[in-house]
Amino acid sequence: MQYVNAFWVGGLICVVGQILIDKTKLTPARILTGFVVAGVILGAFGLYKPVADFAGAGASVPISGFGFLMSEGVKEALASDGALGILTGGVTSAAAGIAAAVFFGLLAALIFRSGDKF
Repeated sequence: MQYVNAFWVGGLICVVGQILIDKTKLTPARILTGFVVAGVILGAFGLYKPVADFAGAGASVPISGFGFLMSEGVKEALASDGALGILTGGVTSAAAGIAAAVFFGLLAALIFRSGDKF
């Protein structure tokens, strides 16, 4: 049942994104930023954690899960480091994902050739 919950919750998040693409004039960059901010806000109010616990990867893999991860990192760092944790907590909690994105982006750039599309 865990896979089913991950599937439908992740799918629902993607449906919201697709509706925003189809029905609004928002650019994909603004939609992605909106999902990250929504994840942060829902995480700050404690609303995203129950969804993430219920859906697992269905809620943590979409970009809103990245915002939730950053908000959780800020909460933990704020409790342990004080006000400095506001600045460092989000990046510290997401460091593995950021490092993996940079590494695999570099790897793809070295392996594949970029070029103009006709």
